[in-house]
Amino acid sequence: MVEPAIERLRSSVVSKLTDVPKRILIGRALRSDRLGETLLPKRIALPVFASDPLSSVAYAPGEVLLVLSIAGVTAYHFSPWIAVAVVVLMFTVVASYRQNVHAYPSGGGDYEVANVNLGPKAGLTVASALLVDYVLTVAVSISSGIENLGSAIPFVVENKVACAIGVIVLLTLMNLRGVRESGTLFAIPTYIFVAGVFTMIAWGAFRGLVLDDSMRAPTADYVIKPEHQGLAGFALVFLLLRAFSSGCAALTGVEAISNGVPAFRKPKSKNAATTLAMMGLLAVTMFCGIIALAAATDVRMAENPAKDLVHNGVPLGPGYVQNPVISQVAEAVFGKGSFLFIILAAATALVLFLAANTAYNGFPLLGSILAQDRYLPRQLHTRGDRLAFSNGIVLLAGAAGLLVGIYGADSTRLIQLYIVGVFVSFTLSQTGMVRHWNRHLATETDPAKRRHMVRSRAINAFGAFFTGLVLVVVLLTKFTHGAWVALLGMVIFYATMTAIRKHYDRVADEIAAPEGPSDDSVRPSRIHSVVLISKIHRPTLRALAYAKLMRSDSLEALSVNVDPAETKALREEWERRGIDVPLKVLDSPYREITRPIIEYVKGLRKESPRDAVSVIIPEYVVGHWYEHLLHNQSALRLKGRLLFTPGIMVTSVPYQLQSSEAAKRRARRQQDWNAPGAVRRGPAQERPKESSEPKP
Repeated sequence: MVEPAIERLRSSVVSKLTDVPKRILIGRALRSDRLGETLLPKRIALPVFASDPLSSVAYAPGEVLLVLSIAGVTAYHFSPWIAVAVVVLMFTVVASYRQNVHAYPSGGGDYEVANVNLGPKAGLTVASALLVDYVLTVAVSISSGIENLGSAIPFVVENKVACAIGVIVLLTLMNLRGVRESGTLFAIPTYIFVAGVFTMIAWGAFRGLVLDDSMRAPTADYVIKPEHQGLAGFALVFLLLRAFSSGCAALTGVEAISNGVPAFRKPKSKNAATTLAMMGLLAVTMFCGIIALAAATDVRMAENPAKDLVHNGVPLGPGYVQNPVISQVAEAVFGKGSFLFIILAAATALVLFLAANTAYNGFPLLGSILAQDRYLPRQLHTRGDRLAFSNGIVLLAGAAGLLVGIYGADSTRLIQLYIVGVFVSFTLSQTGMVRHWNRHLATETDPAKRRHMVRSRAINAFGAFFTGLVLVVVLLTKFTHGAWVALLGMVIFYATMTAIRKHYDRVADEIAAPEGPSDDSVRPSRIHSVVLISKIHRPTLRALAYAKLMRSDSLEALSVNVDPAETKALREEWERRGIDVPLKVLDSPYREITRPIIEYVKGLRKESPRDAVSVIIPEYVVGHWYEHLLHNQSALRLKGRLLFTPGIMVTSVPYQLQSSEAAKRRARRQQDWNAPGAVRRGPAQERPKESSEPKP
């Protein structure tokens, strides 16, 4: 009795050692009926779903100035007008998506709208665009955050790829803990960032307008050496369009709220629409405020600062690190090294990391819906221990980590791939909403409802026109700068999802139960059972006993002669024991086991096509992974071949070795495990302790 007790103790310790790290990282598993507890109030939903557009104000103004710098500092006076265009676009998109969340609150978002109103191909195009954009959101946000943090900590810049991947791993673990818990963690830094930016705008406006202070950015005395001096006509228009398309990065992530409506508390669509409006108002105000302060403090940015930024007639050189616009403005307003400057700098870096959370919530939700529609593997529809879509989270992290590695965590290179996908989904979604309202207007007779529908249709029509125009601009200005990579990614996603759907449809057609009689429902004329034998031992005897219980029309034992001495010993023991099952031995001059058995079984089927052949394979089950390495797995190989042989039924008769008892005891402790006959023996705590010795 001592040895079983020691074994149980050892198994308990091993089980806890393997489970404890998982529980520390992602927390205790949650029951399915606690899903409602993970739903989000608006104060948590805002940082969860809107952290991407809110944080984009940390790099979107800089991207505008970087493009304008091509024509020199004289082009900077166009930045307020570009900001106005971005604001109009933001309000248009927000107003349009408020219609979406009310009309389609199920969480399908752009994909559902396009799929229902424009057809499956349009829906799949939108889904491909969004999946690519979510991956890029993680890569761009984290790379930008690393660069912001690197301006204060040189180690981060020197190892930015490793640091970026480390942040991706950390965010992945946080999201695996569940949407509610990750949202609570992300809310504090997001709100600190928003409060810091508004404080900077308010204090900067007060100093400039009331106190008439002179605020100067650290780059105010630098001169920009333009790549193209005195642009005019079409070249200038193209430059302004390219700057506008870069500023549109502020709109990324807006669609995530329409995809995440199911995660809101009730009333879901109303709360989602309110959160969307709050997000749009905050993002627009911060974007415009930073653009205005950048102009007031004479911020200078260049695409190639080492050569294009000049101080006292000398280029700054490769040793110069160009800080983001928001950092330069904060230094001018608060003063370098001040408490508020440090707080805002830290919050900016942190919120850029957390901006990826928008994608961490949008990608798994969309992946789950696509998996439910059979466009992605079904595993993406499965919730993990913490009721989050764990497989989708891990897939997103892997794809984003790959992009970060390929592009060296360089946000300037990555951002060229950005926003193409999101404007594809914007345009198709709003076009789908116009058709949605047209369809409902055709049947609606209530004048009040019709007026509401006409107003909503007008909003969505303007949204479709404006976002479509921006999509054309983005493609024209960014295609050769890297947007083609995003388009290629969309094509790959589209082709992959189409192939997956075809596979699932083909399988469904093949296994669908017919209305009338079929070959599968017709009882076979006879059942011919074959028990595979290598030696006479307990697994063999159990398999023979099971085969006799099946009452087949014919039963025989089958062995393969690869060693004449062993085969002779098998025949002699078979006769000595008087086993009343005929033993057939197949010759194998090349010492193969699988091929002779497959050919013999196929021969039985060929002789009697209407008969069923049942192949019974005795197996012994071990309890430790390393024990599998000590066995040749011939049964596994045989099953693999037989499963692809038409008309053959394969049955495994397991025999649990003593080491596997440990696995069974672990299973009993982890869940209420009921062995056959357990109900007859009474409750688990009253059952007698089982011996660890194998039973014959």
